[in-house]
Amino acid sequence: MATRSPERVMDLFLWRHAEAEDDLVDATRKLTKRGRKQAKKMADWLNAQLPRRCKVLASPARRAQQTAAALERAVSTDKRLDVDATPEAVLAAAGWPKVRGMVVVVGHQPTLGQAAALALTGRPDSLSVKKAGVWWLTARTRRGKTEIALTAVVGPDTV
Repeated sequence: MATRSPERVMDLFLWRHAEAEDDLVDATRKLTKRGRKQAKKMADWLNAQLPRRCKVLASPARRAQQTAAALERAVSTDKRLDVDATPEAVLAAAGWPKVRGMVVVVGHQPTLGQAAALALTGRPDSLSVKKAGVWWLTARTRRGKTEIALTAVVGPDTV
């Protein structure tokens, strides 16, 4: 009897914003020169992985918006991804793991690390996502069960 290959359902890219300036007003912190380079480098890598059409969601914080803009794609701002977000809110905003296709979420640490842990283990433990780093998670179904895989962890120094 032949075994059926798993059906890929969703790919989720959790992308932490790049390096930002220190500022007293958290929401208006902008990327540094180094941060802009990090964002561009990661955007180039992401664009090589992503189909022409995919969903890109970003926190309303300026540094996340600037990071997402490096993709040069349409970006939807989602308040559920703001600096005070919960890992559950991040996964809900993305539609994880039920939405078909690819979704990029641009947000903040520690929430993205907690969301990655929640998606992988069912517990929102603390995992560290480096500045401008991406965690790529894949949800697939096999025999009616959802399986979650960590496809890649990439940073601007490794691409």
